[in-house]
Amino acid sequence: MKGGLMSDETRGLLLGLLGVAVFGLTLPMTRLATGSADAPQLSPWFVTWARAAIAGLLSIAYLGLTRSPWPQRAHRGPLALAALGNVLGFPLLLGWALRHVTASHAAVFIALLPLATAATAAWLMHQRARIGFWLFAGLGSALVVAFSLLRAHQMGHGFGFTWADTLLVGAVLAAALGYVGGTQVTPALGAERVISWVCALALPITLPGALLTWPTQAVSAGAWIGLAYVAVFSMWAGFFAWFRGLALGGALRVSQLQLIQPFIAIVVAVPLLGESLETLTLVFALAVVASVFLGRRFGGAPSATTPRPTAKATP
Repeated sequence: MKGGLMSDETRGLLLGLLGVAVFGLTLPMTRLATGSADAPQLSPWFVTWARAAIAGLLSIAYLGLTRSPWPQRAHRGPLALAALGNVLGFPLLLGWALRHVTASHAAVFIALLPLATAATAAWLMHQRARIGFWLFAGLGSALVVAFSLLRAHQMGHGFGFTWADTLLVGAVLAAALGYVGGTQVTPALGAERVISWVCALALPITLPGALLTWPTQAVSAGAWIGLAYVAVFSMWAGFFAWFRGLALGGALRVSQLQLIQPFIAIVVAVPLLGESLETLTLVFALAVVASVFLGRRFGGAPSATTPRPTAKATP
């Protein structure tokens, strides 16, 4: 730091922390928007369409102001994959799952997303990860399965994988696919423009979808606040801080901040939703996060024929 000015690395870390904090609120805010099975609020279908439609309208304004060129034909496939995973798959599956489980419960599953993204990149982008990565990826997956079985047993459902947990696994896989699709065109379009184009190009589907699923029943003000948050911040603006932080502070260093994201969701859910801090949830969240950290540290950088994907946080 020179002359009292903040270094790029420090600014990158602060922006990265801001991005992670924004994304850390996604789970409790989504739960606030959808409500629970006993006290439903906005339909997960409406939340999915509306959050993407609002982000799409903001994206059109941004792309117009920055005079961004249209994506080329080669970019359309990866952008479509990103839209399928991040605009439709992740929020829809997450929304339905959060009707039946707490945000804290979901945070344990979502903690596995960085490893799932790297594994998906290894598969789709023909990257060869070292054995250490796969060992810790397997360990993290096993921990999530064990957590699901123990929680089901605690709730009197026996040792079984619940439907809501299946939806959470699907949400993680959808987000990972979307991230890899966006990563493939990030070098050509720029990170901020990727999320903007994804949201803007999906508008012909998301805007009519939001209008067709508009709620007809009374909905609490809190549910609308939750929707506004995931639309403006989780789906769009949070990526600006996150991507800029990665660029300024270095992807390797700043991406480690993702490790605190599940704990932000767990802690915020206590005052926001009235959830309790359960020892089992905290222990398994810590264990999964540790497996992600060790997988990155000892798995080594993948040897790839294509560029390594940019690290991303949970939307």
